[in-house]
Amino acid sequence: MTAAGLPVALRGALWMVGALVSFSIMAVSVRELLHSMGSFEILFIRSFMSLAFLLLLLLLPRHGLAALRTRHFGLHLLRNVFHFGGQYAWVYAISLLPLATVFAIEFTMPVWAALLAMLFLGERLNQGRIVMLALGIVGVCVMLRPGVAVIQPAALVMLLGAFAYASTMIATKRLSGQDSAFAILFYMAVIQLPLGLVPALPQWAWPGMRDLPWVIALGVVGLTAHYCMTRAFRIADAMVVVPIDFLRLPLIAVVGMLFYGESPDLSILLGAAVIFAGTFYSIRRESMGRLEPSRGH
Repeated sequence: MTAAGLPVALRGALWMVGALVSFSIMAVSVRELLHSMGSFEILFIRSFMSLAFLLLLLLLPRHGLAALRTRHFGLHLLRNVFHFGGQYAWVYAISLLPLATVFAIEFTMPVWAALLAMLFLGERLNQGRIVMLALGIVGVCVMLRPGVAVIQPAALVMLLGAFAYASTMIATKRLSGQDSAFAILFYMAVIQLPLGLVPALPQWAWPGMRDLPWVIALGVVGLTAHYCMTRAFRIADAMVVVPIDFLRLPLIAVVGMLFYGESPDLSILLGAAVIFAGTFYSIRRESMGRLEPSRGH
């Protein structure tokens, strides 16, 4: 129990609920803004609003310019090129696919991350990760149904977006041991600002009064989503946090039904469940492994 009287697991779960609500609001904000502006402009607005909030925080004594120190700007640049690509794929998919489909395909990210961690971080392949990779492939096949249904190009774009997000996770893991979380967020906004602005200029459309609430929401939840998720993983075990993160799928499915008349596809829900089973099994095995006594020679 904590001083506040809440168990650690419950505190972590509540932070994760904040993250999944933020991601859902972000998806709805993007869907609404797509009525009046293009994808690149939406990405620019998100970076601009995030940078504005971060600059305000920079004025606080707790942070200051010292929080921005880095010796790895090249890795920040590479990380944000991949992150920007993932965001573009996400926005593009939201414009063409049901929200639940976009979120379900996004859940392939742990599978990509496991592969990349083996290639670039030297992490070993164990039984749990083999099961996760195998069920991840099965889950993707269930969702996309190759040879049975016509695979939508937007679904493949989102699959590439999940790979880009996984690449971002690997770069973040490298950076987190060297730079502060504030620096990672700050350079994310600074680097992605021109990446969104330049391609947005030819078809720029100024936001109207109807768009302003969604613009503000996009800027706020763009930061709160990552902040809540970071807090959740710091407070509680992944065994607690990851299952709650997968609740994003039924939540966004309900939002899609209520506001956009989208009927959830059974194959999408089933494929996501298969991917979740593999991810949860892998995390469970690794969590149990950490509790076992180390064996020397």
